[in-house]
Amino acid sequence: MPPESPQKPRGRPGKAATVQPGGPVVYRAPALDKGLDILELLATQPQGLTRAQIVRDMARSPNEIYRMLERLVARQYVTRSASGDRYALSLKLFALANAHPPLNRLVNQALPVMDDFARRAEQSCHLGVYDRGSALVVAQVSSPLGWSFSLQRGARADLLDTACGHLLLAYADADTRQRMLAEHLSLDGEVPVPGEGLEQLLDSIRQQGFVERDSAQSFGVVDISFPVLGPDNNALATLTCPYMRRIDRHAESNLAAVRKFLGEASAALSFTHNQRLTVAKSPA
Repeated sequence: MPPESPQKPRGRPGKAATVQPGGPVVYRAPALDKGLDILELLATQPQGLTRAQIVRDMARSPNEIYRMLERLVARQYVTRSASGDRYALSLKLFALANAHPPLNRLVNQALPVMDDFARRAEQSCHLGVYDRGSALVVAQVSSPLGWSFSLQRGARADLLDTACGHLLLAYADADTRQRMLAEHLSLDGEVPVPGEGLEQLLDSIRQQGFVERDSAQSFGVVDISFPVLGPDNNALATLTCPYMRRIDRHAESNLAAVRKFLGEASAALSFTHNQRLTVAKSPA
């Protein structure tokens, strides 16, 4: 009876994984990466591409692209023209995305992160998104201490004089920003930043990466707000803490610590690693 070959130790990476010094195991799935690359490429081409164009743009061999395209067509993620020479995205990805409403998905992902922030910072926070001319609070978590200042879910905030509104404008592309401003809905008490001052303000917010300033609506509140960024580096939402400093003997997290916790929470929810977490120092 031939001797048994030694078993491969469990938990160690094989050929499909690499280990970066001092870092986590990074697993590779070349076939999956190839299929996703094709989908992302076709997503930018409304008229589709020929197989030769896909091969050229992806710098891969015709055979491997052909096999992957055939599988994507078979699974109905990609359609092939009647002439057979052009490929385009089908509506399957759209159908999958809408099978679970994106806003609900965002809120479900955000709530545990927001709960963790509220526990660490002992402050409330809320998640805001753009909606028909203003910012809309879609999730809110209160301080675990039993007292806090917060905006209720469903509340609306002005685009032009709130931290969350300015962040949504600052982290939108030029076309989207113009549409948002055209749809702008002025709410009760709004004090907008005029003309060129708004563009300068939005530019400074993009440079800094977050907003921290005295609230324009409530005395004694410091608004701290970070963007939740999508893959295109635009804001999907904003995460805001209306910070209130206690003056009794309770040892609370200071402003710098709360800023750090909120920056970490927004980074955990963001889809991009380009978000600047310059949260250690107070803004000028």
